[in-house]
Amino acid sequence: MRHRWGQKKLGRTSEHRLATLNNMATALFRHERIETTLGKAKALRPYAERLITRARIDTVHSRRLVARALKDRSVVKHLFDDIAPRFTDRPGGYLRIVRTNPRRGDGAEMAIVELVERRDAGASGGSSGD
Repeated sequence: MRHRWGQKKLGRTSEHRLATLNNMATALFRHERIETTLGKAKALRPYAERLITRARIDTVHSRRLVARALKDRSVVKHLFDDIAPRFTDRPGGYLRIVRTNPRRGDGAEMAIVELVERRDAGASGGSSGD
């Protein structure tokens, strides 16, 4: 059984893995959508969701903890001012992973990681044309 085995190692040392996750999270929050391998996407999801959850509470302490991971002040500001307010009513599940075609060079499974857009509840009404 694989209970409590921790995280995917991604073939890297712990420092390299942390730097990879920091860089991928920075790119995700900057562009709100990135394409990467499936393994990296699955490793990124809990890491980035914890940062969004932390950013929902806008305090100096939260900003410092998030800035420790993201390293780019403009991305930290974008996360706290634009991204986190979208998810104030959502209890989690801020990211979506969509599998795409394999990478052409080596056949690696690829995926798109994107922020979940909140849809308007009234826009999907079925009987509007009566």
